[in-house]
Amino acid sequence: MLRRASVQVFRQAVRYSSSDPSLNLEKSINRVQLLGRVGQDPVMRQADGRNPVTIFSVATNEMWRTGEGEITSTGDVSQKTTWHRVSVFKPGLRDVAYQHIKKGSRVLVEGKIDYGDYVDKNQIRRQATTIIADNIIFLTDSMRDKS
Repeated sequence: MLRRASVQVFRQAVRYSSSDPSLNLEKSINRVQLLGRVGQDPVMRQADGRNPVTIFSVATNEMWRTGEGEITSTGDVSQKTTWHRVSVFKPGLRDVAYQHIKKGSRVLVEGKIDYGDYVDKNQIRRQATTIIADNIIFLTDSMRDKS
């Protein structure tokens, strides 16, 4: 009985309030955090007269030990690098990212994941996964890196 009541309270907490009972919208979360290095200098594009966008890629690495000694420090170390496409639409952030991010910079990108598709130059429909950034923390000191 108590469990059922707590489930009902939780369900109410994750729904938006609405005067129309048919519009009970549930809250959801689409958040991504990436900590890695930039793969190439950012580019700024503007398509079809729409708002410009700054685009760059971020590499994240995953490392693990394989073999007999997974619990100890022996065994081979394996690594997998994953590349993420990052798009910045937010006007102030877009310009700062374009001006200050450089290939090799270490950044923390926060945003949401977006799935879409496009038609390539050979008229083939392709799928694309993009991180839409709403915050970027610059972890590389650009003055230190120039020396």
